[in-house]
Amino acid sequence: MTTADNPIPPQDLSGIVGHRFVYTYANGWRYEMYVKNDHTIDYRIHSGHVGGRWVKGQQVDLVQLDDDSFKISWTEPTGTCVAVNVMPGKRRLHGVIFFPQWIREHGERTVCFQNDHLDQMRAYRDEGPTYPIYVVPEFAYITLFEHVGADDESVIDTAPGELPPGWADRTT
Repeated sequence: MTTADNPIPPQDLSGIVGHRFVYTYANGWRYEMYVKNDHTIDYRIHSGHVGGRWVKGQQVDLVQLDDDSFKISWTEPTGTCVAVNVMPGKRRLHGVIFFPQWIREHGERTVCFQNDHLDQMRAYRDEGPTYPIYVVPEFAYITLFEHVGADDESVIDTAPGELPPGWADRTT
């Protein structure tokens, strides 16, 4: 039970850790996230402003807000900040992406396997410009939500463009 002295609700992350989900934002951008464990995600971006980008081992803050409600937030080496609220049972998600201005102007620079280009991403970030921040707040529908197990390096192990046609269109 939460109180003023103990505002943190019980944390049962079993409803999201070890799950992969594909979601499509209202603006048409399609993403995929794998919650590898309670502090790490892997993800691919199938379409949108930086479609084709993929990342492994992104450190995150993951909390359970309520029954069937989770928040995942992180800051990337690019300077992008993200906060995603996930409600698997309702197949609903709300994300807010805070892109630095350099990504709004040159998003194509990030379309790669980020892990192989960390020094370059940090250099772009430091070069900027950072402001104004390009804020993208969007609801999304979760089209695929499946348990694939925790800490599995094979769940996201290839670029979005190397997947079979229609792979991200699957539903469950």
